[in-house]
Amino acid sequence: MPASNAMRLIVLPGDGIGPEITGATVAVLEAVSDRFGLGLQLEDDIAGHESLRRHGITVRPELLDKVRGADGLILGPMSTFDYTDETKGGINPSMYFRKNLDLFANIRPARTYPGVRHHAAEEFDLVVVRENTEGFYADRNMTSGGSEILVTPDVCISMRRITRECCERVARSAFRLAMTRKRHVSVVHKANVLKIGDGMFIEECRKVAAEFPEVVVDDYIIDAMCAHVVRAPGKFDVIVTTNMFGDILSDLTAELSGSLGLGGSVNAGVRYAMAQAAHGSAPDIAGQDKANPFSLILSVAQLLEWHADRLGSTAYAQASRAIEAAVESAVAAGEATADVGGRLGTKATGEAIVKRVREVAVPA
Repeated sequence: MPASNAMRLIVLPGDGIGPEITGATVAVLEAVSDRFGLGLQLEDDIAGHESLRRHGITVRPELLDKVRGADGLILGPMSTFDYTDETKGGINPSMYFRKNLDLFANIRPARTYPGVRHHAAEEFDLVVVRENTEGFYADRNMTSGGSEILVTPDVCISMRRITRECCERVARSAFRLAMTRKRHVSVVHKANVLKIGDGMFIEECRKVAAEFPEVVVDDYIIDAMCAHVVRAPGKFDVIVTTNMFGDILSDLTAELSGSLGLGGSVNAGVRYAMAQAAHGSAPDIAGQDKANPFSLILSVAQLLEWHADRLGSTAYAQASRAIEAAVESAVAAGEATADVGGRLGTKATGEAIVKRVREVAVPA
């Protein structure tokens, strides 16, 4: 019987390799829904190039209403660099949903996997929690207009917005997450130069830290942190930082694990969340059955965990852990794409995860 709290998800396959990896991901979701009696409701729609071709705009206004009426969103990779002119319908779907759904925390796990050659000095398991709605991003700072100003043809000024509210809520997300892990939070900043903005970020992180006395807290300047995670990533647990620093660190730590394709990503707010692969649309390999679907599959596992936390649902939490365990065992067995040392194509990799998710023991 379907669960009475069945989760309704909108699925947007995206551009390039998006339809291929989304197809594999949906098959995994259907399998885990059957096993744990979730009764997941998956509704397909379009955004990106397909929407631009059909409707003259990459994201239709009514699509936002549809997503708001659901419990979550699965966003396939989008050709972000192609969408430069909003007056011609070229809205960046990722930015659009993050901003309009107030998805303030981008949670990006990175870990090493048995059987995958990694690029770090040691094995590790950490999470980057990145503020997602302000910072040095021209599309998230102003109600009207952008935050980059071309003063002369040769001089540009870029402004950054930092608010106490956004600092506090992303810090709280990081500390709550740390309580479920190794109870260690590292605050990353550049307060030696950005004294006011990053100073405010540190202040808010320390205020939240006072509410979590069980959590060990330290802080690092961003440039030093990049060196530390390469040299000794195993000493970190949860890393919390502002938008642009987190954007860079999360890609770095995912690649250190062996491939950006092994990094999941969920954009979470209070009411909504969006699963999104950590990589781009890779049009050069689209349609060739080469794309690694693990990033999006792991992202939907995070989406189920977010829903489990909201509801206090054991079934959704078990489903999330089953997907993660299935990916780990498949990678170790070589049932993966070539970029992570496997021997399968995209579709066969998805089928391998489906088989494993039906049988794998679920960690407590």
